Amino acid sequence: MKLNIKQNKTKCFLRYWLPVLIWATVIFSLSSQPYQKQDLRPLIEKHIDQEQIHEKLQNIAVPYAGKEVSVQTVGVSGFIEFFIRKGAHLTEYFILGFLIFRALHYTWLKQITTTIASILLTSLYAASDEYHQVFTANRSPHVEDVILDSTGGLIGIIAAFVFYAWMKNVSIKMN
Repeated sequence: MKLNIKQNKTKCFLRYWLPVLIWATVIFSLSSQPYQKQDLRPLIEKHIDQEQIHEKLQNIAVPYAGKEVSVQTVGVSGFIEFFIRKGAHLTEYFILGFLIFRALHYTWLKQITTTIASILLTSLYAASDEYHQVFTANRSPHVEDVILDSTGGLIGIIAAFVFYAWMKNVSIKMN
């Protein structure tokens, strides 16, 4: 039985765009939480040797959002948490960028347009999500986070581009 056009659009939406919307909702939900709800420092302090880590990391400082992030300025657990949180930014936007590229790839099909649109949509979402944090208790928006999120998205888009180019190449060789 052939699917009619309306069924095809619904199937396309469910398969390609619903994952994008679900993941964007996850990101929005996480950034809606006050910092205290996401504070990893107590968990980190419970599981690491503060003195040993302090000794190894004491000479490392990272400038971020106009401040120095170091063991001296935020403590050992705060320093480790900083890298975990920034890694989470990269990862969540890597996934979003990949999913947006995937959705556009299967619904738009023009490679360069898909790539540019994916970059724009991912970056716009990153900026809007960071702005949304203005309205969240104990959260502050940072341009640096938008850049970090957009970088994660770009890496995800590049990974998707390479993956689908490889899949197309494999498919051609198999035929």
